[in-house]
Amino acid sequence: MFSVINRFWGVMRYIKSQVYAKLFPEQYVRSLGVKVGKNVRFYGLRPGTFSTEPWLISIGDNVYITAGCVFITHDGGTLILRKEVPDLELTAPITVGNDVYIGLNVMILPGVTIGNRVIIGAGAVVTKDIPDNSVAVGVPARVVKTVDEYLQSAEERSLHFGHLSAKEKAKALKRHFKVTEAQ
Repeated sequence: MFSVINRFWGVMRYIKSQVYAKLFPEQYVRSLGVKVGKNVRFYGLRPGTFSTEPWLISIGDNVYITAGCVFITHDGGTLILRKEVPDLELTAPITVGNDVYIGLNVMILPGVTIGNRVIIGAGAVVTKDIPDNSVAVGVPARVVKTVDEYLQSAEERSLHFGHLSAKEKAKALKRHFKVTEAQ
């Protein structure tokens, strides 16, 4: 009976953390110990995003973190080697600079510093530091261009709807791509 009650309360704590993360993402992340700057946006935040040592993670100002991102502050592979080296531990902080966009399902590994004005492409695995003013993509993530080059290309391809409200932008996109409500 005791294990059923423990399981019930464990499920309740999990549900509470899910709801808290969804409704109040910035407060939830701060409650874990993550250092969070100003104007940080979380899209699709889930418990578990910030590893088991969240207090080792620092996020600067004007950062956008999308769904499925994971910050890993330790190397779990050491667990199978502790019978040979009992005190083996590989843990390191993660630092994210200012003006950073982190795409869907990005994984950031221990000891990484992401500079200022950086874009990390969807699905990237960041295994080493990313310098300022860089766009990094891939597995492992590598710098493919500067943010200045990205901006120039984006300006050339822009639909110029970025200033619109969500509702106005949806209407403009539907007109542009000839989408009717019946589709």
